Amino acid sequence: MISNFLTVAQQVSILFVLILIGFTASKAKLFDEHVAKGMTEIVLYLATPCIIIASFQRAFDPTLLAGLLSAVGSAFAIHILSIVFSRLIIHDKDLARQKVLQFGIVFSNCGFMSLPLQKAILGANGVFYGSAYVMVFNLLSWSYGLVLMSGDKKNLSLKKVLLNPGIMGVLVAVVLFVASVSLPEIILSPITYVSYLNTPLPMMIIGFHLASTKFSKVFSDLQMYPALILRLAIIPLLALGGMILCGVHGDILVSITIAASAPAAATTTLFAAKFNRDTKLSVSFVSASTVLSIISMPLIVGLAEMLK
Repeated sequence: MISNFLTVAQQVSILFVLILIGFTASKAKLFDEHVAKGMTEIVLYLATPCIIIASFQRAFDPTLLAGLLSAVGSAFAIHILSIVFSRLIIHDKDLARQKVLQFGIVFSNCGFMSLPLQKAILGANGVFYGSAYVMVFNLLSWSYGLVLMSGDKKNLSLKKVLLNPGIMGVLVAVVLFVASVSLPEIILSPITYVSYLNTPLPMMIIGFHLASTKFSKVFSDLQMYPALILRLAIIPLLALGGMILCGVHGDILVSITIAASAPAAATTTLFAAKFNRDTKLSVSFVSASTVLSIISMPLIVGLAEMLK
């Protein structure tokens, strides 16, 4: 248990060093909101699809496909579980606060935080199974999440659900995998090189946003703590236990646990701003969950490593 914890803690610590670099660069005025937005676009539209495609470049194997389907099923079950708990437990007189906290509980930072950690701990297999969680995240955040934050089903768009980089990257990767199409080196090598950006850039972007956060105010909101406990502890542990009971094990178990135990998604703030919800609360919740995850993630992922 201790060795598993230390291994995961080391990898999480490396990610937080990258976050610290982004934090320091922001404080030193080395990049601003405009640069951070550009970096985010690069990650969303280039780096994340590339790391998924690169991880799926392998010979077709029915066992791997079955594992991928198991990962998709696990991801859907965990999101549904999160939705139920968020609705049962989180209530607030201020509807804007309630929606932000419920959204933050359901949707983890399974792209920015999870994919780099899955790659570091499990290699290509981690990203292979982790991409299933990213796909489900995108499907539900642009459907359930959109309706939750906007309060209006009219904002639901099939085009937005399907035609986003997270979904398209997975679909292209799966088609290539199932068809056993091996990309030529002249194409695969650039894709692989771009995929390397998926670790440093997201962490630096998180660091940039943390630099503008007043932590004294972040941790003084006591009403936020039940949501933090749900996001960082209860849901990941229930997900881990549920997967074990359902016979999910090995790299799938660890990869999905990493995604489920990640802090609140940065999308929480993006949607809060878009639909005029409590943006300050969203920044506080994402920031607090990110900082606290340096403790929670090694514990939970280390446990998954031990039980896999």
